[in-house]
Formats: sequence, structure tokens, C-alpha cells
Amino acid sequence: MNNGRNAATASQASLAEFNRSRILQHLYHNGVSSRAQIAKALGLTPAAITKITAQLIEAGAIAETGDMEGEKNRRSIGLELDTTRFHVIGVKFARSLVQIGVFDLCGNTLSVEDMPPVTNDTIDDAVRLLHRRIECLMAADRRVFAIGMAIPGPYMRDEGYTAVVSSMQGWRDVNFIDEFAHAFSVPVFIEQDARAGALAHYLFDPKSHGDTNLAYYLVGEGVGLGVIDNGHIVNGALGAATEIGHVSIDVNGRPCDCGNVGCLERYCSTPAIHEMLIEDGILVPGVRDMSNAEAARALFALERDGDERARELVLRIARYVGYGCVNIFNAFNPSHIIIGDIVSEAGATFLDEVLATVRRRSIPEIYDSTEITLSTMSTDAIVCGASAIAVTQFLDHPSMFFDLS
Repeated sequence: MNNGRNAATASQASLAEFNRSRILQHLYHNGVSSRAQIAKALGLTPAAITKITAQLIEAGAIAETGDMEGEKNRRSIGLELDTTRFHVIGVKFARSLVQIGVFDLCGNTLSVEDMPPVTNDTIDDAVRLLHRRIECLMAADRRVFAIGMAIPGPYMRDEGYTAVVSSMQGWRDVNFIDEFAHAFSVPVFIEQDARAGALAHYLFDPKSHGDTNLAYYLVGEGVGLGVIDNGHIVNGALGAATEIGHVSIDVNGRPCDCGNVGCLERYCSTPAIHEMLIEDGILVPGVRDMSNAEAARALFALERDGDERARELVLRIARYVGYGCVNIFNAFNPSHIIIGDIVSEAGATFLDEVLATVRRRSIPEIYDSTEITLSTMSTDAIVCGASAIAVTQFLDHPSMFFDLS
């Protein structure tokens, strides 16, 4: 009998949490609403709405805003989730780059900074410095209630480490769960970087906000993919799904650290671009001493200045990125592919060649119904997406953050 009673109690608690989450989601996406509007939108009884919102108000999750006009000119009291009141820290790990920012619930940037460049020999130092920096940010901003971290994939979510980090294998020795999950006074949430980028666009970008079938195609220090399918992130059994960077586009191609050959990442990531710049002898002064990101941006600047050899290389990179889009079309059929991170900075020439390549190689009906764009987010989508990881948890599981007993 006790087991049955416990199961019933657990089921009721789960339903209560589900409904709390739905109310927060409604206020997050729709702004100030009356209890009657929320009840109608969610299909809940007025009594249920009154009880749940009273809990959320008492816990400090939402607040009353005063009178508002309701149906039939009746006066109602508005409710709101104050998105400026709660702050999150987002951390992006990208091989040689660690970036950290503070954001509000709508992804508005309060601060963003780059940590010192990282090498295989300085990873431990970078991790220690990051601990100190997070503590400083939290001490300076008491509104921070959660931390999100975006990790290069394939990220083994249950084990806490990333299985392959091309050109920077030292990161494999860091267990992110052991290192960060319980290191601070607020919850820490860890996700694969391209999925974080997809969440950033889904939650924060006005051009794709609420798009339930989108793909974020990360082309930067690595190449990754985050897919939202019918409103749900695609994860896979180990959390290692959608690793487009390790799809082979040449069975006799360049060897990759993952053990495969001809991986897409070996042809259009910034390490690959840096390598090609040196191999092709394109005149970028000091290219050997540049970081991968600096080399890629120097190439894009040359192309914009009319250098023909730079243009040819940008077009070659764009074709490889286009091959990736075709694979995304055929594997996931999103309505929108957003190309982001450093390589998306190549601009219009690059995007035109991506589109031309995809048009030649894809099924016309799919091409015609799929939008392919460059990310236009003002802040890097991955560090912003790291904050989106935490915001998603806040909206989905409010009892993790508030006393709602």
C-alpha cells in the first residue's frame, strides 16, 4: 500500500511541476498575462491556476503587475516573469578559446569576455582561472542563479568528457562533471556546443524564435550540429548524435583524430583553413604565428579586398560547408539551417556558394522548403547558447530553483 501511495504522490508532484513549467513558459514567451488568459491558453481550471500562481508568487518566481484589461472590459491582475531579474553565466569551450558571459533570461548580454588563449599545455591553468573568474562574477552579481557550459562534441553527457577534440586532445582529460557540476553555489548545466547554439536561436533570436524544426550548423574551431526536431533537441543514446563534423565526405581523404578519414571538419573548420592557407601559400603576413581564428578572419578580409586566390579558397570552403548542408537535409530535414561561428563571418560570397552547392546536390523539393542563413546574433551563439542551456532548465524545472513545497 505504501508503494502505491508513494507512486501516486510522485505522480502528483510531477504533474504539479509540469504545470508550473507551462505557466513559466507561457509568461516567458507571451509576457504579462492575467490568470484567466493563462487558464484559457493552457486548458487549466481557474482554481488550478490560482493555486499554482500563488505558489510561484510566494516563491518569488513571478510577480503581480497591477490591473490590466481582461475579457468583456473586466479588470484583471497581470502576472509576469521578470526576465531582467534573473541572470545566468554562460561559458563556451572551443579548443584554444574559452569565453564567458553574463546574460538575462532573454539572452541579453550583460558582459562577455575572452579568457587567455589555451594550448594543450595550459588547459589545467585555464580551468583553474575559469573557476576563479566564475566566482568573481557571482560575487559581483547576486542575481546569477545558474551556469550553463557549452562543450565541443561528441560530449559523453553521462560520463562528463568529450570523446574527440580535433587538434586539441588535451581537453579529453577534463571531466566537466567532476570539475564543474558541484563547484559553485548555483546549479551548473553542461551541453554539447552546437546544441547550445540551436537553443540560443530557438529562445533568443527574433528571426528564428520558437522555430520548432531548426538546425544550428557550427563551423568554427570545430564543426558541429545541433538539431531541434518538433521542439525537442536531438541527443542520441550517449548524447553524441548529430556530429556532422565527423561525417566523411571523402573516403580517401585527410585523416581525422576521431579515427575516420575525410571528415568534414578536416576541410572547413578554422584549423583546416589555417592549414590550407599555409599549404596554398596565400599571402597573409605572419600567418604561421596566428591563431586559427585570426588566420580565418585574415583570409576573409583578403577576399573582401578582392584577392583572387583568397576568393578561390573561400569558395572551396563554402562548397565543403554546402556538402554538410546536404547531409543535414537528408538526415534531419529541418525547416531552417543557421550557419554560425567564425566561418559564417565569411559573408555574402561564402553564403552564395553554399546555396549554389546545395541547390546542385539536393532534392529540389527539400531545397525549396529549407531556409539556409548565416547567424545574425550580436553575441557569439555558443556562449549565448550556454546561457540558454541554463534558461531552459529554469523554465522546465522551476522546483530546482525555488522552494515550491
